[in-house]
Amino acid sequence: MRFSYVVCALAGLALAACESSPELNSTATADGSSNSGASSAGTGGPVTSGVVSREVTQAPGSVEDFVVNVGDRVLFGFDRFDLAPDALTTIENQVVWLKRYPGVTIMVEGHADERGTREYNLALGERRANSVRDYMIALGVDPNRVKTISYGKERPVDPASNEDAWERNRRAVTVVDGTTG
Repeated sequence: MRFSYVVCALAGLALAACESSPELNSTATADGSSNSGASSAGTGGPVTSGVVSREVTQAPGSVEDFVVNVGDRVLFGFDRFDLAPDALTTIENQVVWLKRYPGVTIMVEGHADERGTREYNLALGERRANSVRDYMIALGVDPNRVKTISYGKERPVDPASNEDAWERNRRAVTVVDGTTG
């Protein structure tokens, strides 16, 4: 009789060892605490399906707000620094955002694709950054809020050597730099 209890107990332990543990789902809350999907089920908390998720908040005036809701980059044609119509629209949206948050300063980074010499691409990146800056100033942004820098071909967003990569690398990126005052 004792032997059968031992066998049953061992069988139960063996089966328990084979059971997989449930994955906990975690989401961040506004106060920075974390809720587990398993413990929040039935309590009004989020329930997700086995995937760890993270809610990203885009506080008004934040870098994330600028990138997601306005757009931080414009693209250029090969060996060009003039602004295309879609680039003008993006920059106009950036200016509206900058006017809404007058304490923010920005850095406009000019970039080029890998073709051409280092010196040539640094100069081209500078012309691209200045094109964006000049248009922003023409639309009413204080020149003291806009700095420029050129990285030429030194910081590609796509390191491949093909037309798609080159197109993505010919860009100016507006980076929220800080606040004034």
